[in-house]
Amino acid sequence: MTENETDEKPVEEKLILSEIEVRVLGCLIEKEICTPEYYPLTLNSLVSACNQKSNRNPVMLVDDKTVIRTIEDLRYDKQLVRQFTSAGSRVPKYKHMFPDHFDFTPQATAVLCSLFLRGPQTAGQLRTHTARLFSFADISEVETTLSTLVEWEDGPFVVKLPRDSGCREQRWAHLLSGDIDISQAEVKPKPEPARLIVQAENERIAALETEVAELKSQVSQLASDLSTFRQQFE
Repeated sequence: MTENETDEKPVEEKLILSEIEVRVLGCLIEKEICTPEYYPLTLNSLVSACNQKSNRNPVMLVDDKTVIRTIEDLRYDKQLVRQFTSAGSRVPKYKHMFPDHFDFTPQATAVLCSLFLRGPQTAGQLRTHTARLFSFADISEVETTLSTLVEWEDGPFVVKLPRDSGCREQRWAHLLSGDIDISQAEVKPKPEPARLIVQAENERIAALETEVAELKSQVSQLASDLSTFRQQFE
C-alpha cells in the first residue's frame, strides 16, 4: 500500500496496542517532530529508533522482522502506519497516521509520545522529557494537558498511578494499551542518589551512541541516493 491508496478495513473505535506497537508508533511521532528532515523513516532507521538506549523505557532489542510484522499490523489492522514511497528512493519509508485517529493538540501529542517511549512519569518528568517535542511553559501546563487527556472524548487516554514509596509526585501512564488495574499497579521504592547519578551518566553515553548510529544510517542513505543518481547517467 502506498501513500495514495485507501484502506478498506473500517477503523476500530477502541485501539489496543501491544508494547512493540506503542514503541514503533512513539518512535515515528518522535522522529517526525524532532528530525523532520529524515522523516518518514526507513526500516533501518525505525529499528535503530526502537532500540535506542537513551529516552527509552524499557530498553528493547528488536530485529527487522519484528518491526516489519509490527508495521504490517499497524498498517492493516490498526491503520496507524502507512508506507510511503518517493522518487529517487530505493527503499520504502514509513509514517504514522496518528492525526487521522485523534485530533490531539501538540501538547497532548508530546505527552503521549513521551509516555509511549519512557513509560509512566510524573508531570515534572514529562516537562523535562518532552522538551524537544513541545516546550511547556511550566508544570501546570503539563498537568492541564494530562487533565485534558483524562476528559478527552473517547478517552480517557491517561491515568494517574498510585504514589511511589518516598515520592511526593504521582506518575501518569497512557491507556493506549488498555486499562491499568490501579490496585495492582507496582509501587517502586525511590532509587538511591548514587543510582540516579549512574543512570544519568549511562543516558549521556547512550545518547552519544545513538547519535553516532543515526549519523551512520544517514551516511548510508546518502550513499544509496548518490548511487541511484549516478545510475541515471550510466
